[in-house]
Amino acid sequence: MQDSDKKKDIIWNALGSLMYALSSMILAFWVARELGMDEGGIFGFGFSTLGQQAFIIAYFGVRPFQITDTEGNYTLGTYIRLRSFTSAAAIFFAAAYILILLLSGSYDIYKAAALFMLAAYKIIDGYADVYESEFQRAGSLYAGGRALFLRTLISMAAFMLVIAISGSLILASVIGVLIQLLGCNLFDINPFYRIVPGEKRSMEIREGRLASLFTATLPLFLSSFLDFYIFSSSKYAIDWFGTNSDSGIFNILFMPTSFIYLVANFIMRPFMTELAALYELSDRNGFMSMVRRLFLAVAGLMLAVLLGVIILGGPVLYILEMILGQEGSGILTGRLGVFFLIILGGGIYAINNLFYYILVIIGRRREIFFIYLFGALCAFFVSRSMVAAFGLEGAAGAYVILMLLMLAGFLLVLFRKMGRAFR
Repeated sequence: MQDSDKKKDIIWNALGSLMYALSSMILAFWVARELGMDEGGIFGFGFSTLGQQAFIIAYFGVRPFQITDTEGNYTLGTYIRLRSFTSAAAIFFAAAYILILLLSGSYDIYKAAALFMLAAYKIIDGYADVYESEFQRAGSLYAGGRALFLRTLISMAAFMLVIAISGSLILASVIGVLIQLLGCNLFDINPFYRIVPGEKRSMEIREGRLASLFTATLPLFLSSFLDFYIFSSSKYAIDWFGTNSDSGIFNILFMPTSFIYLVANFIMRPFMTELAALYELSDRNGFMSMVRRLFLAVAGLMLAVLLGVIILGGPVLYILEMILGQEGSGILTGRLGVFFLIILGGGIYAINNLFYYILVIIGRRREIFFIYLFGALCAFFVSRSMVAAFGLEGAAGAYVILMLLMLAGFLLVLFRKMGRAFR
């Protein structure tokens, strides 16, 4: 690959990832400012929680397999067929979840319709990824990044414009879905047939390969699905026991955790290959030394952000209230304690991801799954009971408790298995 092509890959991939990461934050503030915190709460839950959970079903953990399948073990047709099935399953999941709460009286028709359209918006992201992954597999990573950037930018702009003109969250969501579908065709599917060589576009599905791909990706999907539920269980509990406004406030306070996670990944990921090599060489001292250094780096990041919250948390929340306009007056600055707990939980979550990668390297995927399964069961009961009893303070406290439980599980497996792993 020429330097100019590599540079193009890096730039477009970074732009696409950044636009995708910023879209939820920009849209959440826009909806809350234009339509009020109740509507902002519906949007935040539908887009960043239920919608993201549905996205994980559609995505199904397939991309890591697809982009590394340079030998063509699975054809493009196999990947597309599986992604079609998982996207349909995601639609069914969202519809079933919403219908259950609608019939139970927890949702009205308006909220149910808005949530379904927002989930559909995110499911399209999950389907489009199969083409963006294929761009990367074909050596044209820039095309996938460009597609993600343009599709996200245009659908976000359309969503915001409809909100400003009509004041209708449902109409904006419907238009957003239509623009997402159009963007998928214009920026993913159509360029795909121009960029990817014909010999790499086989739609043949050989006997047994679809089932094989499903089986191979199922463990990754289950772990990701449970991980996100644990991460979001406080938001689900607020949706059950709190108000739409509570959901909106908590969603805004929760946003900085994404920053912590992203920065922590920038710290960790460059060292994962070296860490895996040390494990393969059975260099126990070198392996544990690097683990300690990475842990101290991520923990240092967490402590620095927590110190920032202590010093600047009040002014930052006041600025966010100003961005929200009159609707935001006093709703965030009075929640500094909640904000601190959320940031603490976000920092522990980043540390958990470090130990997740480490356990993957030492081949403890089964133990990872059981940790997530146990964590999900705890999350269901802990989040619901604490939110029901203490509101947003309980939601933030539950988030910290669950992250600590997960950390304890990861550490227990790591220290029990390390001696055995290097014999």
